[in-house]
Amino acid sequence: MSKKGSTGQLQAGVLCKNRKARHEYEVVDTLEAGVQLVGTEVKSLRNGGGNIRDAFARVEHGEVFLYGLHIAPYSHGNQFNHVSDRSRRLLLHKREILRLAGLTAQKGLTLIPLSLYLKNGRVKVELGVCRGKAKADKRQDLRERDADMEVKRAMSRRVERDL
Repeated sequence: MSKKGSTGQLQAGVLCKNRKARHEYEVVDTLEAGVQLVGTEVKSLRNGGGNIRDAFARVEHGEVFLYGLHIAPYSHGNQFNHVSDRSRRLLLHKREILRLAGLTAQKGLTLIPLSLYLKNGRVKVELGVCRGKAKADKRQDLRERDADMEVKRAMSRRVERDL
């Protein structure tokens, strides 16, 4: 029922996060959308049964659908359990759907879910309008991240030495 922070512990509210999305894609824009869920899906998500690693969204016939979101069957769901890999409708305003349709019509842009979280007791998805990164871009990001880590380490050593 929480999200992993810098210490590896989960933070309150975040159900699951697509950690590879920001490595594989350049996020152009983000948007919050509700998810239409049925039956035991919310209970299963609260127990950590969600996976959005291979998920993506599409605009079809004036609606936005989320594909590839895996929600594990609820352990106490018996005959009322849900289908784990069904497509799920995203709840957006018409103007937001039209905007997303226009953006995804451009070559190379796609809709990728970045995280699933709880907001006021409702499941929301942070949807990113993304463009795929080239291998060189991914390597550059890794170099920048390593350089930032090295600077932080040097600063922390200096602060410790000054104390």
